[in-house]
Amino acid sequence: MLDPKVRSEVEGLIGHAFSNDRLLELALTHASTAESKLNSNERLEFLGDAVLGLVVCGLVFKHYPRYREGEMTKVKSHAVSRETCALIAKKLGLEKHLILGKGMQGGSKLPASLSAAALESVIGAMYLDGGFEVAARFIEPHVMPVIERTAKSGHQQNFKSVLQQHSQQNWGCAPSYKVMDEQGPDHSKAFRVAVEVNGTRYEATWGQTKKKAEQEAALVALRELGVVKQTDAGEWDVVEEGK
Repeated sequence: MLDPKVRSEVEGLIGHAFSNDRLLELALTHASTAESKLNSNERLEFLGDAVLGLVVCGLVFKHYPRYREGEMTKVKSHAVSRETCALIAKKLGLEKHLILGKGMQGGSKLPASLSAAALESVIGAMYLDGGFEVAARFIEPHVMPVIERTAKSGHQQNFKSVLQQHSQQNWGCAPSYKVMDEQGPDHSKAFRVAVEVNGTRYEATWGQTKKKAEQEAALVALRELGVVKQTDAGEWDVVEEGK
């Protein structure tokens, strides 16, 4: 049974009073504390991910009528990414109300994936409890600023592309990426990658895939070069010349 105080606080955060409080409890229950995964938020996360994607697709389609399919896909991909979902969940404070197993309580900072899953599962619960319009009204004000910033930036957080363009324009050469280390089993390796630009090698970074590690390495270089700056929302925008 969900604590009435927790229920009230979460409903206040998301702006929806649940008719079925079991749905909200399920949305906040992590698999680490559930008797089985069927009694955790994993199924709601699956559903919420689909609802979020549909809402974002509709918003991009409506507000950017001149965008082609590929351009819309890039904006949508960033707006529904784990990173974006985690930022929204943390801004709302949803992760503070997650029901976790003892091994995950009171420890270090929770992984971003847990915060993202909390948002998606709550969206799924709202959809089942109140319908699509209720979920859409909750989602739109949180994702629309992300969609607008992403469309305006033109790079959709593709830092490798930004670094490639900057390097070609300024030095006539392409960045080179090198795997410095890798750890973990073959099916779940993590990679440490460094990028070299115009003779300078920047600090190496870890990523869960080689592609993600290269993106993070590119971001390190862009930060050092002063090409990008972080927004109040925690995202990275390309700095315009002269600013």
